[in-house]
Amino acid sequence: MGDPSGIGPEIIAAALGKAAVRAKLLPVVFGDLGSLRRFRVFKSFRVCTPQTLTRAAAPTVCAVTKLSARSRIAGKPSLDGGAAQLAYVTSLIQAAKRGEVDALCTAPVSKEQISRSGVEFRGHTELLGEAFGREVLMMMDGPRVRVGLATNHLPLAEVPRAIDAARLASQLQLLSDSLRPLLHRAPRIAVCGLNPHAGEGGLIGREEIDIIAPAVARARSNGIDCEGPLAADGLFAKAGRMSFDAVLAMFHDQGLVAAKALDFERTVNVTLGLPVPRTSPDHGVAYSLAGAGKASAEPMVAALLKAAELAAVHRRQKG
Repeated sequence: MGDPSGIGPEIIAAALGKAAVRAKLLPVVFGDLGSLRRFRVFKSFRVCTPQTLTRAAAPTVCAVTKLSARSRIAGKPSLDGGAAQLAYVTSLIQAAKRGEVDALCTAPVSKEQISRSGVEFRGHTELLGEAFGREVLMMMDGPRVRVGLATNHLPLAEVPRAIDAARLASQLQLLSDSLRPLLHRAPRIAVCGLNPHAGEGGLIGREEIDIIAPAVARARSNGIDCEGPLAADGLFAKAGRMSFDAVLAMFHDQGLVAAKALDFERTVNVTLGLPVPRTSPDHGVAYSLAGAGKASAEPMVAALLKAAELAAVHRRQKG
């Protein structure tokens, strides 16, 4: 459900009220019963708790919390709400591990409010990777461009130290392996440089020469169809007509600024590398819109439909 004081509850309600969404999936919503029951769509959902949850045969609300009215006021985050957001994700992960859900779709959370509740939290991607013990990759999947991120929620000063040739080659392998079942062929992947102009031959930094180019060479030797390092500005200027199926960006804003600018509402955050698909709308909790009925549900619709699509691919792969 995401932050009970954010737009999560209302965009979930609006998305699940659409016949096109309900035709593609059977929803199980992990959240706060009081927050969700404000919306008509949930009146007919069966209710359970994490302890009584089994594989659902009907639309279900898994009531993880019963927050007080003061702890779930739209637009006014609370300490209890911060802890609750993490509890929803944790319950969802446990359900996935037990095989009770086929895909995960997470509404926006506030990293700040979760951290204020006493738990250091950098993001869903990092938490999911640790919980499942997998190498994961964040990918923005949009209608005009797919962008994977070599690093996620890091201060810019830490990014150069966080990339190395072996890890980049492994990420390119994961990106290629994840996209192949969707495309029914090997994907073509562009690899961004870290520095302006991809380092300009070493004049504006040597990461391209010392780290990124060797990683691309290693990946190519392993059969990955990839090219780089390429200057990010020129590469993304060709989005929608580039000859690549995906891009590996070196840091968060290098990839997300392009993805969000190209198509904010239909770009979906996908976590690659997990044993179960995970998606999320590509926006935050939007406290300023919460409770006003102005938040668009279209990003949540896109994330739910992408989760259903990936779950179908996952089932085919499993045979």
